Amino acid sequence: MERPHYKFWPKRLPKSIQVPATSLWHNLATNAARYPDKPALIFFGTETTYSQLADQVERLAGTLHALGVKRGDRVVLDMQNSPQLIVAHYAILRANAVVVPVNPMNRAEELKHYITDPDAKVAITTGELAAELAKASDALDPKDRLKHLIVTQYTDGFDAQVQGDIAPPPAWRDWLLTRHPLPQLAGGEVISWTDALNAGHPAPEHVVGIDDMALLPYTSGTTGLPKGCIHNHSSLMHNATAGQLWGLGSAETVVLAVVPMFHITGTVSMLHTSIMMGATLVIMPRWDRDLAGRLISRHKVTSWTNIPTMVIDLMASPNFANYDLSSLQYIGGGGAAMPQAVAQRLLEQFGLKYLEGYGLTETAAPSHANPYENPKQQCLGIPYMSTDSRVVDPDTLQELPVGESGEIITHGPGVFKGYWKRPEADAAAFIEFEGKRFFRTGDMGRMDEDGYFFITDRLKRMINASGFKVWPAEVELLMFRHPAIQEACVIATKDSYRGESVKAVVVLRPDFKGKVSEQDIVDWCRENMAVYKIPRVVQFADALPKSGSGKVMWRLLQEAEDKG
Repeated sequence: MERPHYKFWPKRLPKSIQVPATSLWHNLATNAARYPDKPALIFFGTETTYSQLADQVERLAGTLHALGVKRGDRVVLDMQNSPQLIVAHYAILRANAVVVPVNPMNRAEELKHYITDPDAKVAITTGELAAELAKASDALDPKDRLKHLIVTQYTDGFDAQVQGDIAPPPAWRDWLLTRHPLPQLAGGEVISWTDALNAGHPAPEHVVGIDDMALLPYTSGTTGLPKGCIHNHSSLMHNATAGQLWGLGSAETVVLAVVPMFHITGTVSMLHTSIMMGATLVIMPRWDRDLAGRLISRHKVTSWTNIPTMVIDLMASPNFANYDLSSLQYIGGGGAAMPQAVAQRLLEQFGLKYLEGYGLTETAAPSHANPYENPKQQCLGIPYMSTDSRVVDPDTLQELPVGESGEIITHGPGVFKGYWKRPEADAAAFIEFEGKRFFRTGDMGRMDEDGYFFITDRLKRMINASGFKVWPAEVELLMFRHPAIQEACVIATKDSYRGESVKAVVVLRPDFKGKVSEQDIVDWCRENMAVYKIPRVVQFADALPKSGSGKVMWRLLQEAEDKG
């Protein structure tokens, strides 16, 4: 029986697609041959053509090969958006290896896991992050440490003397323009970016194909440390191919690349989709509303994938009327719902439909998206090309009628192969449904009579802070390392700008009561975890509510917080 959303399926699109049988590297190699002199990347006014990009990738891949990186090896990539991130990403793939993207906000305590779990021996990073990565490696058992650390400075990727409306904001100058000293690496070697590119080593024969692993992004969950998601070239290739078709893309597309490229959305929906179609990426290393407005105006940006808070922030700028957004043809994103009033203003003022989508690290970004021809506001959209999604009872796993809330399950070529070294997690994450392998998203939603999906409830214990997913169990594990903390329970608290922020309810050890303040705990967290995970509020309590079996009843604390 045909699914209900096919009534609204755009006539211009196939319902399923056949993807190239080549690796992701071939997309760049092909477009370097097709469009050698076309700008692939623009970074503060400095252009990198497709042929220059491919040449840098070949040279860095040669160095990785010379350092012993072999087929299937995992290489850590810890970097803000920059041309070097893209060069490094494709160089790892070109060297037949696997990219392990890491959030550059992570601190040494968190970074240890991203070295040891994927058994990484080589990492590529930037000057301001290198010391933290070296600190993480040095603290490990010698057999688990990094052997090589390649370090770039941001000014390796653009002219530091750039002036005018596309110059870096003054607040960025310290970390962006400074050439940071290279750290020492215990038992290993630190190599500068320029030395790595100029070493003259030939790249190895490219032997990986569509069924080889390409990406190992990490996702947290309700328990324990983050888990690696195994994505072969095939899942990323499918969603990149679909992304071009869905998002009205072509070689003439100009993309504002501000969503972080360590994140699955930035990696797939922005980076791989753009390189596949020969588009131009206008790169922002971080968000700045007025720089974004100037770049859209200057470079005639046509496509902008974002999180809603970015759009809200840009439209709130006192300079907003000065920016020319008339070139934009596609604007959309996910991670949080776009307020209806903002979506309506975009439509009325600029004729732009804000297209929301939904996906997870496990689904290579979009598993659902709103079609350009028939979008609905504050809606996840319809299942993506070649994708089947259902709503089931989370206990019985029986499909639920239209309109009823249950767990969203998804099957399709974008779904990952499984968790890295975690067979028990795989057993819990996948079910057989109607003879197919479906992934349990853990998100509660409903499907309307038109086949469009909507999020309804918080099934997973997760906090959504400006589109960044914060997993309380991971924050609690880090907080338990503080000598004064006996117990901690992390919940969401309302935030007028971020949507939600992190709150920690803490029970202190008796010896520390009266000696440690709430601010002391916040300051310690700032030293030991990524900034988006830091509790904005710490509340001391004498005890945490517990069930008869001794489990902390986090829902009681969350419900009390929600009632205010």
